[in-house]
Amino acid sequence: MRVVSNFADYEIIDTSCGEKLERWGDTILIRPDPQIIWNTKKENPIWKKADAHYNRSDKGGGEWEYNKKIKDSWIISYKDLKFNIRPTGFKHTGLFPEQAVNWDFFDEIIKKQNRKISVLNLFAYTGGATLACANAGAEVCHVDASKGMVAWARENAAVSGLSDRPIRWIVDDCEKFVAREIKRGKKYDAVIMDPPSYGRGPGGEVWKLEEQIYDMVSLCAEVLSDNPVFFVLNSYTTGLSPSVMKYLLGVTVGKKFKGKISCDEIGLKVKDSGYNLPCGSTAIWQNNDSEDNIIK
Repeated sequence: MRVVSNFADYEIIDTSCGEKLERWGDTILIRPDPQIIWNTKKENPIWKKADAHYNRSDKGGGEWEYNKKIKDSWIISYKDLKFNIRPTGFKHTGLFPEQAVNWDFFDEIIKKQNRKISVLNLFAYTGGATLACANAGAEVCHVDASKGMVAWARENAAVSGLSDRPIRWIVDDCEKFVAREIKRGKKYDAVIMDPPSYGRGPGGEVWKLEEQIYDMVSLCAEVLSDNPVFFVLNSYTTGLSPSVMKYLLGVTVGKKFKGKISCDEIGLKVKDSGYNLPCGSTAIWQNNDSEDNIIK
């Protein structure tokens, strides 16, 4: 498992009974997590002092219960990057801290190139990967179907001091956008995909990961340049294991370009137990020039 380290503004304090106790800067939240199937004793007194608790509803969804008034949004930092955090109606806060392991990968591999790198970030959410790549010196095309998420990502770029970087902000269905880029002859040196398990595009297009991920990765392989640097596929879908994702990259990107493919879970350390909580999976294709330097 690739585990985040040195994220001073975020930590998982404890986990139990389907929930995680987290610190986001100075704010303590309790949020549900389906991976937490153990019912260990909640000995840490901070469980009773959380600022807000997201309670799931039996009818689906849920709502926040606030134990004290907190800010509508606040900023946390990871190295040079800054992010606006705000609790949403779907339990999320606008950031997946476990992705910091991938931000570090982007930073290192981009800085090792002796040329300008163009990155296509699909299903780009609030822009963690976009900011990491831009901060490392890459040109980035950020694409997400949600106008609100793209606006949030631009806010994050502003607070990180990256508004002047060469970032294209696109609100569009990712598959349709990539198809048009191919017709236009546009190429990218790297592709990042973080597709949802299920979602809808701006025109009501339905996305179901298991049914569409092979075609989507195959399509994205066509938009890679003649000398691509990396292709990263993230997943939070339980049925899509790291090994399946590695195989998928192998029969698509790996069929077109020589390189190395790696895969693993990504996760976060739980402070009280000392164990690592799995939070998703990542498969990475990287070219032969970088395979000895980054992820083995």
